[in-house]
Amino acid sequence: MTDTPKPQRMRRFIGAPARAVSQASWLYPLKVAFLAIFHGKLAWVNGAFLVLGEGAAIVALLFEAFFVDETLVDVFDAVLINEGYIEVIATSRIIDQDGKDPVKQLGKPTTSAVYSPFSLRQILEFIFFLPLNLIPVAGTPIFLILTGYRAGPFHHWRYFKLRDFTKKERKAFIKQRQLKYTWFGTIALLLQLIPVLSMLFLLTTAAGSALWVVKLEERREREEGFEDSQARERYVDDPV
Repeated sequence: MTDTPKPQRMRRFIGAPARAVSQASWLYPLKVAFLAIFHGKLAWVNGAFLVLGEGAAIVALLFEAFFVDETLVDVFDAVLINEGYIEVIATSRIIDQDGKDPVKQLGKPTTSAVYSPFSLRQILEFIFFLPLNLIPVAGTPIFLILTGYRAGPFHHWRYFKLRDFTKKERKAFIKQRQLKYTWFGTIALLLQLIPVLSMLFLLTTAAGSALWVVKLEERREREEGFEDSQARERYVDDPV
């Protein structure tokens, strides 16, 4: 995995939302004027989702190109280590047991480490569904749910790889939790539509998906009969 200098990575984090805001400032009034012909006062709302949706698609492409996925992997892995699931992460990367905190314990990956794979199909579907926002009232919720349905499972791609799921096992796992994945993906998309803060919410979404994994692992351990003596200890910062 390619290492990106921190100053350069920070500029990219700042630059992506700036481009989205710039796009919104130019296109929003034009689209509201057009939508007002059909939607009346609702044009302001639907126009906002339409423009922000387009901006989110552009930012997603930029993020894939700039390898920000690496940062999301680190957030995901650090949360699992913090919750005591070091051995889960150790199958995919070197763990520095002497690290002062979960982030500093993260070593180099020993296998391919991807939080969410690049999906041209998902991006094309996202763009294809954007016109749904032109439908008064119901269009925007339908757009969010349909895109959330597709996007939700991608937030656990890293987990599927850590569990070494086959394609069949992955599909079965997702099918059992499709409603939850749709809800998670929909909320994640909503947060990513917020200008400027969308980059921050990408990181918090990765943390949230990892915390969901903790719950899934706890349930799996109970079902497989883990002894209480094997209870996990969360990382606790020692200031001394």
